[in-house]
Amino acid sequence: MSVETRGRSMQDVSRRIDGWLAEHNAGNGLLTVFIRHTSASLTIQENADPDVQADLLDALSHLAPADRRWRHDAEGPDDMPAHVKSVLTDVSLSIPVMNGRMELGTWQGLYVVEHRDRGHNRTLTLCYQGN
Repeated sequence: MSVETRGRSMQDVSRRIDGWLAEHNAGNGLLTVFIRHTSASLTIQENADPDVQADLLDALSHLAPADRRWRHDAEGPDDMPAHVKSVLTDVSLSIPVMNGRMELGTWQGLYVVEHRDRGHNRTLTLCYQGN
């Protein structure tokens, strides 16, 4: 699955992934989602208040600031901070699937987290096992 990001952001991909599960006639099982990048990541987080995503992005930027002197800066000042942020989050998630949908909590969404300043085309690999 391809996801176009908008630069430093969190994009909820829950509906798209539930749609993918429906297309593949998923029932009950386990979905693994893997992002094939080292400067973006995945997370499950609150989907009701957009301030949560903004605060999380700010917190990650505080932990890995672009203005720190990083040795690896081949692709610009946001390069190494993006790698650090992806280490602090997840590149692979396993989510239970019940009745063809991800078994997320009421206020949870599955997000692609873009750690770079500009948008990218990110690739997710989805693997469903079940009936």
